[in-house]
Amino acid sequence: MTHEWLRQPWPEVKADLRVVIALTCGSVAAFLTVKWVGHKRIKKQIQEARRKRDLGLEQMAKAVQEFKQQNPGIQTAHILSLPLVELVEKQKDGSLSLESVLYAYMEKSLTVTQEVNCVSHFIPECEQHLRELKKEKEKGLLYGVPVSIKDHIGYKGHSATCGFSQSLSVLEEEDSVLVKVLKRQGANPFVITNVPQSLFTYDCSNSFFGQTVNPFDHKRSPGGSSGGEGAIIAGGGSILGFGSDVGGSIRLPSSFCGLCGLKPTAGRLSYSGVKAPVDGILSVASTLGPMARDVDSLVLCMKALLCDEMFQLDPTVPPMPFNEKVYSSSMPLRIGYYDSDNYFLLPPCMRRAVHETRKLLQEAGHTLVPFTPLSVAYVMDELFVKSLFADGGSTLLAKFEKDIVDPGLKCQVKFLRLPNVIKKVLAMIIKPFFPRLASHLNALCGERSVKKLWEQQDKVMAYCKKFIDQWKTCKIDVILCPVLGPALTLGYPGKLLAAVSSTMLYNVLNFPAGVVPVTTVTEADEEELGQYRGHYGDPWDKKLKEAVTGAVGLPVAVQCVALPWQEELCLRFMKEVETLSRKRRVEKVI
Repeated sequence: MTHEWLRQPWPEVKADLRVVIALTCGSVAAFLTVKWVGHKRIKKQIQEARRKRDLGLEQMAKAVQEFKQQNPGIQTAHILSLPLVELVEKQKDGSLSLESVLYAYMEKSLTVTQEVNCVSHFIPECEQHLRELKKEKEKGLLYGVPVSIKDHIGYKGHSATCGFSQSLSVLEEEDSVLVKVLKRQGANPFVITNVPQSLFTYDCSNSFFGQTVNPFDHKRSPGGSSGGEGAIIAGGGSILGFGSDVGGSIRLPSSFCGLCGLKPTAGRLSYSGVKAPVDGILSVASTLGPMARDVDSLVLCMKALLCDEMFQLDPTVPPMPFNEKVYSSSMPLRIGYYDSDNYFLLPPCMRRAVHETRKLLQEAGHTLVPFTPLSVAYVMDELFVKSLFADGGSTLLAKFEKDIVDPGLKCQVKFLRLPNVIKKVLAMIIKPFFPRLASHLNALCGERSVKKLWEQQDKVMAYCKKFIDQWKTCKIDVILCPVLGPALTLGYPGKLLAAVSSTMLYNVLNFPAGVVPVTTVTEADEEELGQYRGHYGDPWDKKLKEAVTGAVGLPVAVQCVALPWQEELCLRFMKEVETLSRKRRVEKVI
């Protein structure tokens, strides 16, 4: 066919070539036009979203100002200083009005978001809900508590974007079950907080509301994907917030921002009405959980949420009320501990925190035994990455194609866009000097067949059984271990996805896990960091060192873990760690 075409008279060949060139140019022009129109549409959506956000904040400021004019002399500093448990009691007995508490937190959250950009939406319905609360005869466990919620937790009349601009105009038709139960227990959601684009990162930036920064250091990340929650609570603009966690998204912001956060067993709290960037991922399940200043707040929150209302609204949630007997027990614990998972060596300050906490627990009468988590490198790539990206990332990429990719995610998106054959060749080339990235690239190769997906899920279950067998052999009740931190410098989380190994392990296992701040970075930690080489000495280890350098004074936390469905035991352990750490800090001051 090709030779016959070449034998045609030259004028006819030129005519054919002109047609081919015209069609090609027309196709390119059409493609570029569609891209330009799409880009223009996205920019228009972004401008409209920012305008609405600004109007909401102005409405919020106006409401605060009106209240202050009508009620001069309100001591907002005192209100903001109260622990959650005391705040609830004072509202129940009438010594504090619901209005004074709501508007105090509204005013503070405005100040905080001006500094760190954490609020994405004001919920004006909170004022009407406050009036309804005052009429209620029965006062719930969270009576009058202003709460903040993460962007993708559904609230009627507001968008749940997951950081994608394409979802800005889609408004939720009803409240999520979590929001319904919160309202039933007297809580009052008043702001929705910022998230990173896609939620598949532990920073907090998107193309329409921009970067949220850490209240302790504006050059650092607040963590993510519940970064807006971490920032607003740490900044004092919220006393109780709710995030979600599929790889550390509650625990990492809690670690970076010096908060307490709990990732429950997936299914312990209802996920109904919560939007996900990718639906249908079952091997590693996302879960909702609370974030607050102290463990007592988490405990009160879980007591409130684990109620008949939640079990009735979502029958898939096991009807397991909060087990006070387990939480209140004073029996000594047998605690497994480790300072490294042998995959990603965390900075010296995070490992020091584990050993100092271990010593405090031993002195308090608990038994501490060494524990080594099994095959974390295997879990990271073969179980975690392959579960989240079983389709090779194609579903997520389709969403990015309809959006402007946030700068912090460009590195990850580039890797996802690489053809499988390029990923495999690149993995072979870099394996000798960058084995972790090579394994990561191979894990991203998809799409997988149904048979492969079934095998993947079977591997997750097999690993869980092996880990639990090891747990039983050691005869431990809970585990004490490190969590990624201190807060990373902006721009680094998107380049260090594998650094979440300390948290993602317990998402794959589906164990409840919480974070408790215990100390801060010292000059000695900074000096020791100078000798940090990591387990591999590869580019990721070098980047982590760069990311955490200069963090003196920032919060340092530990992670507390229990077996599935044992949130009460996990919280009891967290409370013990918090109490002992606070006591030590007081003694140092004295």
